[in-house]
Amino acid sequence: MTCQKKPEPRAPHWGRARATIALVAVISCAVALPNDARAATASRDAGLCDRAAIAAARRENVPAEVLMAITRTETGRARPSGFQPWPWTVNMEGIGSWFDSKKQARDHVTAQIRRGAKSFDIGCFQINYRWHGHAFSSIAEMFDPVHNAVYAARFLRELFEEHGDWHRAAGAYHSRTPALANAYAQRFGRVYANLSTGAHDAVPAPRGLLDPVRPLVEAGEHRPGSLVPLGSTPPGAVFIALN
Repeated sequence: MTCQKKPEPRAPHWGRARATIALVAVISCAVALPNDARAATASRDAGLCDRAAIAAARRENVPAEVLMAITRTETGRARPSGFQPWPWTVNMEGIGSWFDSKKQARDHVTAQIRRGAKSFDIGCFQINYRWHGHAFSSIAEMFDPVHNAVYAARFLRELFEEHGDWHRAAGAYHSRTPALANAYAQRFGRVYANLSTGAHDAVPAPRGLLDPVRPLVEAGEHRPGSLVPLGSTPPGAVFIALN
């Protein structure tokens, strides 16, 4: 009888194991890098409205905290670092949306204009296209945080001169209807009270604003909100460049 020698145990396939570990690491990095890039972009874009507000405040002689409170009241959302405004915000005929990028927001608006949409709010300060689009050369310019902020600041300064009070001016910024203006002024006041100079990127969300579902849309209001004068006629049809 021939006896076969029992095979000796093989050494573990360390080479194969190392290759597998390396592959997993590469895949993990490939997933992490886009996420990190998106996070960095989001962090950068979140500060655009505040920086634009500060620049516009200096130019138009409006308190920076007033503009920073307005942009949060209009577009703010609760983030890990605080209650922050977002520049790529659109309120399309009563449906508010935050977009991840300027391109996404602009593409959405362009598509809706081609569909026939005429009244919607854009950007850091939710400038209304129907009533104020004539003041901009293009949709891209309306989305630009600085152009958006300067126009809003100029309008707020006019309202302050009319009302003599920044809270009342903020209410009129949103609506000339007293009930809507008062409700907005109260919301603005809560945001304004939480602003502290030097801590603009870490403003805590005020009570009642901890989990906003969408940009500001007043219940029961059929007209889009801010920067829409009541009882006025828009200055003709708005035709501005889409790009």
